[in-house]
Amino acid sequence: MADKQPSRRNAPALALHVPEPPFRPGDTPDFSSIKVPPAGSAPRPDTAVAARETHPLATDLVRVLDEDAKAVGPWDPKLDADTLRKILKDMVTVRVFDDRMYRAQRQGKTSFYMKCTGEEAIATSAAAALDFEDIHFPTYRQQGILVSRGYPLVKMMCQIYSNPGDHMKGRQLPIMYSDKKHGFFTISGNLGTQYPQAVGWAMASAIKGDSRIAMGWVGDGATAEGDFHSAMTFAAVYNAPVILATVNNQWAISSFSGIAGGERATFAQRGIGYGIATLRVDGNDALAVYAAVRWAAERARSNKGPTMIEFFTYRAEGHSTSDDPTGYRAAGEAQSWPLGDPIERLKAHLIGIGEWDEERHSEITKNADAEVRAAQKEAEKLGILPEQGKSDIGSVFEDVYADMPWHIAEQRDQALEEQR
Repeated sequence: MADKQPSRRNAPALALHVPEPPFRPGDTPDFSSIKVPPAGSAPRPDTAVAARETHPLATDLVRVLDEDAKAVGPWDPKLDADTLRKILKDMVTVRVFDDRMYRAQRQGKTSFYMKCTGEEAIATSAAAALDFEDIHFPTYRQQGILVSRGYPLVKMMCQIYSNPGDHMKGRQLPIMYSDKKHGFFTISGNLGTQYPQAVGWAMASAIKGDSRIAMGWVGDGATAEGDFHSAMTFAAVYNAPVILATVNNQWAISSFSGIAGGERATFAQRGIGYGIATLRVDGNDALAVYAAVRWAAERARSNKGPTMIEFFTYRAEGHSTSDDPTGYRAAGEAQSWPLGDPIERLKAHLIGIGEWDEERHSEITKNADAEVRAAQKEAEKLGILPEQGKSDIGSVFEDVYADMPWHIAEQRDQALEEQR
């Protein structure tokens, strides 16, 4: 007779841990527990070092601008004033563009919009740090790349309105831009896919003996997806010339970053297990972002392999126009964020070195507003989203087959006949 299993009724019950954000609606946000090291304290290794030499930087924080907006430490990229002013202007333009398109959505002119308020330095500085021919595999908060690369605002708005000026023919959700010439790969709503595609493109570039590199982008939430880990494996194994950026803005829609593992370790630390060079960067410091991306780009171009960068920042507003953040986070969190506003920090730096002033800042804000308004007026001449009908229904059947099958052609002809 089999031995009877001993009773475990006196053993403690098992329990799961479900991460909770530190503050909920009604709480007073207090970020004093976040360790913000002094600007300039993080060491800057040579770009040719072994990946393991960078791993202490996965728990540090690369910062350049100190509390007085002075550029300090070894990561200071020592940019000329014209480059700094260009980055500042791009950030201001992005913020004005965001505000304008947010209002357009609220006015019923489009169905959807996503702002990047508080994160403007990340995309604009990354764009400045890479060559124009390098390609980005972005998320929906890297509109600053297009602005920095001179992409027409009118074309961005036509895509948002899905009007006849949209070269994507209304096939993508508003704000999911794509433009090969400007090195801006099609945005995917399932963000994890951007990583393996960026790695694959970088591998192809190396196979062809090309000199261009790729930069893939995800948010903190997408690091919990399988695509993230597949991309990390391929990047590490094949030494792909790619930069893998994780924008940790603390929230994946309404899910706190702890749900994706942010309580246990920094997101940059995930690169350590794959033997990839890692950096953790103050995402609200335009100079630190530029310096980190430039460092990673030099490493990739020298065939030293991939770099994973965690940009530590905060999503100041809702996930999208479909989201109400007051339902899951405390009021005033954005204002309490210890790393400040990226635009104000770069503006203060330029003023501090005598290359800017309040009058000129007011002027570029005014000019950006006028530029965005003019672009909106031009885009709306071609129509807004609710006005779009079936005027070009035949295009639904295009760009899929090199030679259209007979049954698809039959469906197209029927649709066109019904339209008439």
